[in-house]
Amino acid sequence: MSRQSMHNLPRQHDDDDENDSNLPLFRRYEAQGTVRQISFYLSGEIGDPIHYTDLLYTLRSASNTDVIFLHLNTPGGNFDTGLQIINNIAASPAHVITILEARAYSMGALLFLAGDELILHDTCQLMFHNYSSALIGKGNEQQAQVLASSKWFEKVMRHVCRPFLADEELERIFKGEDIWMDSDEIRRRLHRIQKGEPSTHPRKSKAKTDGGLEKKGRKTTL
Repeated sequence: MSRQSMHNLPRQHDDDDENDSNLPLFRRYEAQGTVRQISFYLSGEIGDPIHYTDLLYTLRSASNTDVIFLHLNTPGGNFDTGLQIINNIAASPAHVITILEARAYSMGALLFLAGDELILHDTCQLMFHNYSSALIGKGNEQQAQVLASSKWFEKVMRHVCRPFLADEELERIFKGEDIWMDSDEIRRRLHRIQKGEPSTHPRKSKAKTDGGLEKKGRKTTL
């Protein structure tokens, strides 16, 4: 039917218009399914990957209606294990909530940041630092391993920790500095990120003259 012929149709009765005006502009329908909630507690040092197959399988086999809670109180530990858990969190259809219950240092801090939703108590700590390892083999093999491990670690840190940590903070960690923060600082950073702001203000760099003295702004008059 053409548009013109539609305009030529006889107008319906006013009663029909009144009934149409009472109809809602949209309708809401709701279906309820079974939500499965699963909790894992990582308490103590993170060990070898073989001990975490139950957690890894649960993350992979979960559905998009599942909620998985990961409770953290750990000084850190095995980098390979932590990275495998982080990759499985990213690949999981479930909504993964990481909960900081006391402390999460080193790899534990990265696990906390990997959650889809982050929850913490009022008296908690995070700590970020560079990795440590032991090397064996010939000198050239050790040098190659150090170079490869450093590149790998830096890539993981940038992928997981930004924007919670600023690039300047990451560089300090790569140079050997430890970065500590309590619950108040963690919440401030998360709140800034939610607002689309940088998590922290960059440090002010101090420019220096050739003589090694701090160069300050001057007002020159003629």
